[in-house]
Amino acid sequence: MTMMKWRIDRRRALGLIGGAALVPVPNARVNAQMLDKVSFQTNWRAQAEHGGYYQAVAAGIYRRYGIDCDLRMGGPQQNPGQLLLAGRVDMIMSGGFSALNYVREGLPFLCIAAIMQKDPQVLMTHEGNGINSFEDMRGRPILVGAVGRVTYWPFLRAKFGFTDDQIRPYTFNLAPFLQDRMAIQQGFLSSEPYAAKQAGAQPKVFLIADAGFENYQTTIDVSRRMISEKRDLVQRFVNATIEGWSQYIRRQDIEAANRLIMRDNPEMTQDKIDYAIDAMNRHGIVISGDAERLGIGAMTDERWERFYTTVANAGIYPQGMAFRNAYTLEFVNKRVGL
Repeated sequence: MTMMKWRIDRRRALGLIGGAALVPVPNARVNAQMLDKVSFQTNWRAQAEHGGYYQAVAAGIYRRYGIDCDLRMGGPQQNPGQLLLAGRVDMIMSGGFSALNYVREGLPFLCIAAIMQKDPQVLMTHEGNGINSFEDMRGRPILVGAVGRVTYWPFLRAKFGFTDDQIRPYTFNLAPFLQDRMAIQQGFLSSEPYAAKQAGAQPKVFLIADAGFENYQTTIDVSRRMISEKRDLVQRFVNATIEGWSQYIRRQDIEAANRLIMRDNPEMTQDKIDYAIDAMNRHGIVISGDAERLGIGAMTDERWERFYTTVANAGIYPQGMAFRNAYTLEFVNKRVGL
């Protein structure tokens, strides 16, 4: 396979254009000794929602950018934040709440890209039961997990008048939902609705992001030290990842990536992958809003401010927190992949 080799642009090195920069040299072979190693920890078992990273591996995009990516699959027994804190991985997949937690807790990490413009968290019920909006859910029992109670639930409580006495424990078992046509429960856009359909139900899905919950998801988080010491490498990783996502979400030669996903996660099937890609595209999870004009991974100061204001007003974070320290726009909004 033809790879890219990286070299210093002589004009930039001489200060004629700006800071020195690595640029790709086409038609040059890259060997393992020349590649920069980067370890990246995902937040769950391999799935289509991680597809862009797998595509960047399978299609040789990381290698073309001079990177040997150690893509590590997450799971129920792993905490990516703790691995990043302990220095056991270079970067992790996370979300907007984690970035704000870094600021609140004084930790030297931050968010550098947001692959998912919309949080895929949903509430779902059954078609034809008269529940047609979030407003219709007011006062009704809702199955919610522990994480949801401290993230999106305060938002729903503040915006739609939900009350804590509506909460019922969600144990990630679909049986209560399947047995009660009036049931409402949390879900992940491409997970619980898929399982419900497989069981013969007709789920009606309400994406919380579409109600104004502007949490970024599938973010790339990294230490401030790595940015300071390896800024060019961080930029190359972000660009390569975005290219991988651009190909994956558009289904451009992604068969090898899907095979890697199913190899890492034997419980994954091609049907579930296809369903997830369709759901992400149909709801604009990866490409919508700012990403349509700035490129995949886009973030803006305005949206971060709106999100922080929303969650602070909901009592999740203190007022006056230095939320802008949670992220940097340095590595995104360059229209990569458009």
